[in-house]
Amino acid sequence: MLRLARDVLLVGFGTYGQFLVTLVTLPLTARLLGTEGVGLVAVGMSAYFLGSVLVDLGATQYFAARVDDPDITQVRGAYAVVRCGLFAVLAVAALVGWAAGVDGAARMILLGAVAGGVWSLSEDWLLIGRGRFGASTAYQAAGRVAYLVALVVLLPQFPSPEVALACLGGSSIVTVIATGVDADRHFGRLVPSWRVGDTLRTAAPVLASRLLLTGYGQGGAAAYSTVLDAVSLGLFSAADRLVRAGQSVLDPIGFALLPRMTRIRDGQAFRARTMQGAAGCLALAVVAAAGLTLVAPLVIRIVYGTEFAQATDLLRILAWILPATTLTSYVTTAVLPAQGRTSTVLGGAVLGVTLAASALLITSVTASVVTMVVGVLVSEWAVALWFVATTARTVLRREAYHPDVTRPSHDDRREATR
Repeated sequence: MLRLARDVLLVGFGTYGQFLVTLVTLPLTARLLGTEGVGLVAVGMSAYFLGSVLVDLGATQYFAARVDDPDITQVRGAYAVVRCGLFAVLAVAALVGWAAGVDGAARMILLGAVAGGVWSLSEDWLLIGRGRFGASTAYQAAGRVAYLVALVVLLPQFPSPEVALACLGGSSIVTVIATGVDADRHFGRLVPSWRVGDTLRTAAPVLASRLLLTGYGQGGAAAYSTVLDAVSLGLFSAADRLVRAGQSVLDPIGFALLPRMTRIRDGQAFRARTMQGAAGCLALAVVAAAGLTLVAPLVIRIVYGTEFAQATDLLRILAWILPATTLTSYVTTAVLPAQGRTSTVLGGAVLGVTLAASALLITSVTASVVTMVVGVLVSEWAVALWFVATTARTVLRREAYHPDVTRPSHDDRREATR
């Protein structure tokens, strides 16, 4: 249990450390850029998550579960080729948009996508798959520190949303280089492979679902900018960023459990650990949501200042997505990848994006940020309940018909995705 807690903390700081750093820099950005500037940064950060998912295909957990497969060199080479190709597309799109003179939300979307794409070029998935959470944390912490230093030095001199995102994207280069050198040392020199068919087949349903999930979750502000003005978007972002910071502390539970879940050889043991993990995630998230609800006025005042006082009620509502997002993250980062199942994720994503689109449509009529916040809450809970119900039914069925089922083999994974 102590080792698990240690791994959760290490993965949390490593994989999601940008949120912890953001809690330090949020007061700076809020006071330098105001509500409108924070709203534009929110759009860029949304695109950051979308760009990150697009470049790594949203399937790092699935590939991390294969680090001990005999063909890992081929998997790594093909995955690198796909990621570099997708990043090149994003970079060219940003250059064309910049040359064409796009500004406002459109420019932030292009810049944010490229920044997220840089982050996804790292080889951190290999470290996670091997359970080397300490090394992962060290390399990513170096990037986070670089981001913090760059933001503190540059943003006061050049106070603009573009500079804030450029600091984030540029600092990720540190992590990309460090993880690449480490991966070469432990797995051999990277050999690019143009045999990307298996990579694309594995990732296609996961990518579609992750883009949908991110589109109404962490990447939602990009869509909300079409129906909310910059000030309302800034208030929403003030509450949302704090909640996502809390989510970032809880999400690593699934990553820390992934190597442990893939090693389980007994169907009953897998079911027991699945249920225990879900119960633990839910309990921690409920405590976090209740705590955030109680301290909402104080947190908003300290972090953002009195200009953002209207975000307090939004924060109290959004806090209660934490139990839902934590359950969803646990299932999609630990349970499903351990079983090699990809198609299940897509069903939940379709449900969530449908509800979120409905909320977006209603908000276009009401022009109320509260409507959007409630829509986010409903969407996140609907998806979480769908994942929990579907996973429980599948695990029970697998145990009933295949009591000796172990981790799927490489050949079995293709069958599991049908």
